[in-house]
Amino acid sequence: MAHRDGVAAVDRALALLDVFDHAGSSLSLSELAQATGLVKSTVLRLAASLQRAAFLRRGSDGRYRLGPALARLGARYLASFELGDHVMPVLERLARETGESASLYVREGDQRVCLYRANSRQHRLLHFVQVGTHFQFDTGASGRVIEVFTEPAAPDPDAVRQRLVALSSIGRAISDTAAVASPVFGPGDAFVGALSLSGPAIRFGEQALPSLERAVVCAASDVSGALGDSGARYRDALAAAQAAATAEGPAAGPAEAPAVGPEDRGVRSCGAPSSGGRPLSSSGHSPDRSGPAR
Repeated sequence: MAHRDGVAAVDRALALLDVFDHAGSSLSLSELAQATGLVKSTVLRLAASLQRAAFLRRGSDGRYRLGPALARLGARYLASFELGDHVMPVLERLARETGESASLYVREGDQRVCLYRANSRQHRLLHFVQVGTHFQFDTGASGRVIEVFTEPAAPDPDAVRQRLVALSSIGRAISDTAAVASPVFGPGDAFVGALSLSGPAIRFGEQALPSLERAVVCAASDVSGALGDSGARYRDALAAAQAAATAEGPAAGPAEAPAVGPEDRGVRSCGAPSSGGRPLSSSGHSPDRSGPAR
């Protein structure tokens, strides 16, 4: 059914393409009809139009696959952000130096989309997400950041706005994973998206979090600076976190060495990392309630 301001035939054609996102890369006429709830004759007509525009192609086996026009549009979509040259080197460095996977998510309507991703391959236990994967916009650590900076009525925004970092550690779609995320800004204080680190929760423990969170904030600062942001907000957030850690003093009990040394967690452009103390998220962060740790 079309929306009141839409065209029914276009909506049905787009629904046909959307099936490939979750039902497989090669689908028969019957499978497309079943997935969309459309009769086969309608699917056949829609598919013919999509084939003429190269959005679909039909193989000699009679099965349908996505066409090359979508690849061209996808490339133009990525190019329209003009972020890749700035984002990918930072994500790759962050993944390499922390040992965790790094991503940039942007908001598209009520979804957040993984626009860029650098998957870590340093551990046997990893956390993979493909570029283009989408989730409900307000789930996970990235979703928390996106919600705070795009929704005027976001709950409890002050901690994220002041510390520029959010934590997701419980209630995720993928169990036993965790993530930290920080906002990215462009010229004129424009919010761009959320830069995140994600991985198995076992590597996001209390001793490791301060270093991981600082690494994410510094990486977000690097990307924002390349896009024209002054970086002042990141310096203020890091200075406040350092002051809080110093005031608290070392945590009680035996120290647990992080899996990767603080000096190797992607913080070089921000100076020496904090030596111990609490995670940035310990002052008022709301753990993600329902989303995946991404």
